[in-house]
Amino acid sequence: MKKARLENHEKMRVSFDLDEVLFVLPETHKTEPPLRFPFNKIYKERLRLGTPDVINTLQELGYEVWVYTSSFRTESYIRNLFRHYHIKFDGIINGTRHLKEVQRDNKQQLPQKLPNRYRISLHIDDEAIVVSLGKQYGYNVFQLNAQDDDWKEKVIDCADKIRKRDFGEEEI
Repeated sequence: MKKARLENHEKMRVSFDLDEVLFVLPETHKTEPPLRFPFNKIYKERLRLGTPDVINTLQELGYEVWVYTSSFRTESYIRNLFRHYHIKFDGIINGTRHLKEVQRDNKQQLPQKLPNRYRISLHIDDEAIVVSLGKQYGYNVFQLNAQDDDWKEKVIDCADKIRKRDFGEEEI
C-alpha cells in the first residue's frame, strides 16, 4: 500500500527558509561565489556554501524542495535569483502567500510558518521559535543557523530518516 502511494508521485517535501538559512552573510558564513555583473547588483543576497549541491541532491534523491519564507520577496524574484545558481524549486511560499492561504481571516494569530499545511515533511529554519512550535503544531524542523561544513549531510540524513519513518521506504 505504501509503495503504491509513493509510485503515484507522492514525494516527500523538504522546505528551506531563506534569511540566515540559505541567504547568509559572508562575514559569518562560507558562501557561494557572488553572481557576475550585472546580476550581483540585482540579487545582493549571498548563498550559503553548498546550497546548489544540497538542493539538487535532494531532488535527485526524489524529494520535492520548496522555499518557505516569511519574507515578502516575490516568487518571481526568488525563482530568478536561484535560476542563476541552477536551482529550480518545486514550490515557493512567501509571506504574502502564507497570509493569504494560512492566516486568511483567522482571528487567532497563527505562527509565521506552518509547513504541514503544505504537506511539507521537513522544514529547515534558523529561528528557535519555529523549531519550538514544530511539536505544538505537528511539523518536523531541522535548525540550521551557524556555519556548519557538514550541513548538507545533516539535512539529507534528517530527510531520509523522516522519509523512512513516514513513507515506509524501508519496505521499498
